[in-house]
Amino acid sequence: MVRNRLISLGLALWAATAAAQAPQYAVPAPPLPTEPQVFDTAEQHGIKVTVLTKAIGRPFGMAFLPDGDLLISERAGELRIVHKVTSAQPVVDPAPVPGLPRTASGKSGLLDIALHPDFARNHWLYFSYLEDAPNGPVVDGTTRQTFLTLKRGKLEGGKLTGVETLIKASASFPTASRVLVAKDGKVWMTSGGPFDRQSQELDSLNGKVLRLNEDGSIPADNPFVGKAGANGAVYSYGHRDQHGLTINPATGQVFTAEHGPNGGDEANLIKPGGNYGWPDYSYGREYDGSPIGAMPLAPGIERPVIVWLPSIAPTCLYYYSGDKFPAWKGNLFTCSARRGEVNGTGGIERTVLNDKLGELRRETLLTQLHKRVRNIKDGPDGNLYVLIEGDEGAVLRIEPQPIAAPK
Repeated sequence: MVRNRLISLGLALWAATAAAQAPQYAVPAPPLPTEPQVFDTAEQHGIKVTVLTKAIGRPFGMAFLPDGDLLISERAGELRIVHKVTSAQPVVDPAPVPGLPRTASGKSGLLDIALHPDFARNHWLYFSYLEDAPNGPVVDGTTRQTFLTLKRGKLEGGKLTGVETLIKASASFPTASRVLVAKDGKVWMTSGGPFDRQSQELDSLNGKVLRLNEDGSIPADNPFVGKAGANGAVYSYGHRDQHGLTINPATGQVFTAEHGPNGGDEANLIKPGGNYGWPDYSYGREYDGSPIGAMPLAPGIERPVIVWLPSIAPTCLYYYSGDKFPAWKGNLFTCSARRGEVNGTGGIERTVLNDKLGELRRETLLTQLHKRVRNIKDGPDGNLYVLIEGDEGAVLRIEPQPIAAPK
């Protein structure tokens, strides 16, 4: 009973804090251009940005299928396929992929998607999903309480079948989540943490990075396996709202990106058993501008690799390892919804790190479009593909474009 009251209090505080945020300010966002745009950049120099389709509704996750088609998860609750995405005329399949679960409101709680490394053989698709609370309160036809789950199903023959739940949070929180499956078959998943103590409680799955075997079982070498009162799936804790998850292909290191409350966004190297501080320590501030605590770090709290002040509202994290953009190889890309709490200022931030993860320089890309960027990945053709959300849901392609030297 005490724990339930604390959770309810935490959710109420989270809702009150969100409602107390400052009014939304914005830079006017023009429609996405119909013609390709060429921009100069600091190291790669010329890039061409092409809008491939606007027939996407609030995209979140993306994955390239073995045949080169692009699979996209929509927060409205659909899996969409873009055929011939690397061609001059991609086509969005008019029929969404059937087989997803549905919430009581009729909408899906779909978040991120990830393919198994051996997808061509086993067809396993993993996805994070917000599931209705049993007998939860319903207001205006929408179930407000949801539990984060990790599910998987077989995607073959144009439909999803055999969907099963691999893990489910025991406390309700409307968190975002990212999922990836490493080359060794380990499944990584992020969850967000509210303003209460759940991020610090090892029996809660909220505010954590989780690590599972491909079948949902718990790896024997996870840091809290056998610890009394801890969920063995927990790999690290003390996280806030994690919208980014990536693996450095050169080192195998796992990184996440999370939102601070008002500034203090972080990119973190995930260490087994690491405590990343939330809600006690943060570089961010309350939404009224007051500090959260006296210090952003303390003994036993992991130091971020990157801190953003002001906020960039990080929405994805991606290590580029391709050859199409040689000047960007090994760089860390962070998608941004907006900067400094001003709408219409999103883009992509490219960060150059040395081999000890020391930051050397940063560059912002695509800010000329004034859009919320949700995801970025390199495609089978080596070019970069970007998801745009907000007033326009779109897929963009970025490719090298030589820029003529001035005469």
